[in-house]
Amino acid sequence: MNTGSDEPGEVAMAEDQTKIERALGSRAPEFIKARRALHLSWQVGVFIVGLAVVVAGVIMLPLPGPGWLVIFGGMAIWATEFVWAQLVLRWTKRKVTEATQRALDPKVRRRNIILTTIGVVIVAALVGVYVWKFGLEMPWHIKE
Repeated sequence: MNTGSDEPGEVAMAEDQTKIERALGSRAPEFIKARRALHLSWQVGVFIVGLAVVVAGVIMLPLPGPGWLVIFGGMAIWATEFVWAQLVLRWTKRKVTEATQRALDPKVRRRNIILTTIGVVIVAALVGVYVWKFGLEMPWHIKE
């Protein structure tokens, strides 16, 4: 068995456990961070681009498109420069991971499958009653 180490008695840890989180703060190139005016204009540019992406995601929520994915993309753009966005993104990733773990719980999966089955049976019964009573006519063409 390969434990990922040449030392006896050591066990290899998962890559995500040993990965240290990146430090908070700006990820702008050093020559930009060295000049205050340039760094400020860089931050304004990053904010505007991130805001445009987030606004596009909010617009996509009621319209067709991957709204939440685009919103999180805008947050990731902001997180390259702003500590508050980095903290929000870390919190969101942690919550999504926790929700994924809960969803993979066998009890929760069983409950979800049962509830989905019940919902499908109810919808099928309602469609059956409608077809029995009115046939295959659309509701706006029914003549009583």
